[in-house]
Amino acid sequence: MLFNLLADAGAGSGSTTAPEGNTGSIIMMIVLIVAIIGLFIWQSISGKKKQKEAQAMVNSLKIGDKVKTIGGICGYVVEINNDENTFVLETGMESGGTSYVKFDKGAIYQTAPAGSTESDSTKNAEDKK
Repeated sequence: MLFNLLADAGAGSGSTTAPEGNTGSIIMMIVLIVAIIGLFIWQSISGKKKQKEAQAMVNSLKIGDKVKTIGGICGYVVEINNDENTFVLETGMESGGTSYVKFDKGAIYQTAPAGSTESDSTKNAEDKK
């Protein structure tokens, strides 16, 4: 469509008025380009906001917090290593034994402060959406 507009504009370069049919399509093209640029700017701002919220969640991580990873593993934080940007998660049942898994902090999907109930962590995740 853009190439057709350029070809039409080049062919009629000797005339001082634009053909009737092209004026509306040129305006539509400009409006579409402005809308696309606006969409990109809005997504950029929105993405930065979400990134700041995720970073704040990772920075507020404490030993004893309940954590759900992006892989769906749930457990309690037992160790945090800020130098390596990792944490150790205790998962499993006390009666069946527990496991310790080391994760990168980027694997955190959802957190709940120590001592909160499961419904609180679900409520916090819904509030973030």
